[in-house]
Amino acid sequence: MNTIYLDNNATTQVAEDVLEAMLPYFRELYGNPSSMHSFGGQVGQKIRIAREQVAALLGALPEEIIFTSCGTESDNAAIRSALATRPDKKHIITSRVEHPAIHALCAQLATQGYRITELPVDKNGLLDLENLEKNLTPDTAVVSLMWGNNETGVIFPVEKAAQMAHEKGVLFHTDAVQSAGKIPINMKNNVIDMLSISGHKLHAPKGIGILYVRRGTRFSPFLIGGHQEKGRRGGTENTPSIIGLGKACELADKNMQKENTEVKRLRDKLEKELLKRIPQSRVNGDTVNRLPNTTNISFEYVEGEAILLLMNELGICASSGSACTSGSLQPSHVLRAMGVPFTMAHGSIRFSLSIYNTEKEIDFVIDKMPAIIERLRGMSPYWNTAQSSCASK
Repeated sequence: MNTIYLDNNATTQVAEDVLEAMLPYFRELYGNPSSMHSFGGQVGQKIRIAREQVAALLGALPEEIIFTSCGTESDNAAIRSALATRPDKKHIITSRVEHPAIHALCAQLATQGYRITELPVDKNGLLDLENLEKNLTPDTAVVSLMWGNNETGVIFPVEKAAQMAHEKGVLFHTDAVQSAGKIPINMKNNVIDMLSISGHKLHAPKGIGILYVRRGTRFSPFLIGGHQEKGRRGGTENTPSIIGLGKACELADKNMQKENTEVKRLRDKLEKELLKRIPQSRVNGDTVNRLPNTTNISFEYVEGEAILLLMNELGICASSGSACTSGSLQPSHVLRAMGVPFTMAHGSIRFSLSIYNTEKEIDFVIDKMPAIIERLRGMSPYWNTAQSSCASK
């Protein structure tokens, strides 16, 4: 049985070119890049090249790139740095639909005396920037809003939000983990202070990420240790993964057009056909301002976990929400924030595509999904009650 992988917002396969770029740094070129000798120095030079490749994807300066272990570390480092460099300010603004790396961190900070404002979203998952402006105060240390939502793909106007924050003298951070490599980002054209990305979302390995810190922004290190990353992040460099991330960013830049044409076309085809063939289904989130690879579809009166199990039997991989909240029996906090009805929220499936998906795979999913939903609805007392109610009217 072939695997049809439509869970790329959870993680992506490592690109072949990325793996090939990494392999020498496990064996032949294993020197410590911080060493004084030339054996390690040559590795340090490759890290500099990787830093330039990452910077090129983001329209940033190489010295603005800090290598981290993942997007979660980058998010945590950004928020904690903002608070450490502005110790007199105790207010944080974020949204109700952030990734757990921000959502859970802010919940913890609330127990330590910080005041957290979570901006609401509308039924389409969109943010009203007037709410941001109303909540900016002299006590606000940082605003953190994600660029593209990991569950719905909805894009926030973070560049405008950053400008509004700056006008009030407030730092701005964005979690761009899902956006990098899918939509154009040019840090020369905005005033965003800090930005997080994660390698395994754009065909690099797991365990590597970056935190962009704009030149001139005061920064307090999250990990204290050696002099690595110019003292901004201690710990021996994860050389193979850094090299891999650099290559992945180079490839992402080249594949950006394909993401926004071919991947988007396949996503739209999958979405359109499922909505047409399966009654009482709906797309969650705005269908215009969103990432080109993501669709979140709810099927009323069925459980998302049951759908995934039957999909899994056919080799189809998708998700019922964020991989970081799998195992929870509660509906997605993102969908709840959007006001998605309970009977819909429980039956939501996130399909997230990549450049490696094919027409044949999408056609297979379109063919099999209606029977899966029909089978589960046949076992659902809620569906049967709803149908009886409709028939009696």
